[in-house]
Amino acid sequence: MENLRNAIEAAFDDRELLKDDEHRTAVLDTIEALDKGKLRVAEEKDGEWESNAWVMKAINLYFGVAEMETVHSGPFEYHDKIPTKKNLAEAGVRVVPPGTVRYGSFVEPGVVVMPGYVNIGARVGSGTMVDTWATVGSGAQIGRNVHLAGGVGIGGVLEPPGAMPVVIEDGAFVGSRAIVVEGVHVEKEAVLGANVVLTSSTQIIDVTGSEEVVHKGRVPARSVVVAGTRTREFPAGNYQLQTALIIGKRRESTDQKTSLNDALREFGVSV
Repeated sequence: MENLRNAIEAAFDDRELLKDDEHRTAVLDTIEALDKGKLRVAEEKDGEWESNAWVMKAINLYFGVAEMETVHSGPFEYHDKIPTKKNLAEAGVRVVPPGTVRYGSFVEPGVVVMPGYVNIGARVGSGTMVDTWATVGSGAQIGRNVHLAGGVGIGGVLEPPGAMPVVIEDGAFVGSRAIVVEGVHVEKEAVLGANVVLTSSTQIIDVTGSEEVVHKGRVPARSVVVAGTRTREFPAGNYQLQTALIIGKRRESTDQKTSLNDALREFGVSV
């Protein structure tokens, strides 16, 4: 991959290089490697997630290399630079019409995509459900056995190259119409209730102890999170700003399905 990386870095600094076959081929080969799961936009190393800036650069360059084409799918017609993913049956992936998985993303066997959307550079782990009208943005990293409920919005990022994408780790549940953007990291088996909005600046407040503990950009493992508000004073008066509240933990003693049901029942989480 080192040769690919060097060619991508050079072409990103000098777009004139895309006129030659070597650098154009490097872009195409990088996107193909993404599509096959041989590369990823971000990965976990020694317990910490790191982004691969050069891979993001390759995706940006791909938009300049790929040409517009008309794609037909039954009665539907599309006009775009990026085709949809092929050989879904061979990959063991179920995509329900009109769900879309874009070329350059990688979905592991056992993924189910209802009429939702998985964008280029994203990665979705086995056993995960991308439910109806849920979207997985560019570069987002979704773990295994995750449920993205109806209407969930997982933000994407390609610029600036090297920015951290959203990471949803294994076993997490993201409730209906929840939004996770700006590189927020949701750790393993966390539960986000309906309409929770998480940005890099959202206060995620653990209210389970005698004093609050505030997190930003990260939801601790197994946390049960609901939408909340916090009062803030402005010159015009006091107003409520949106926050997220950690109101409990999924229990270690039960399996994931039972634990999730317990969380929803015991803490009154809407989904």
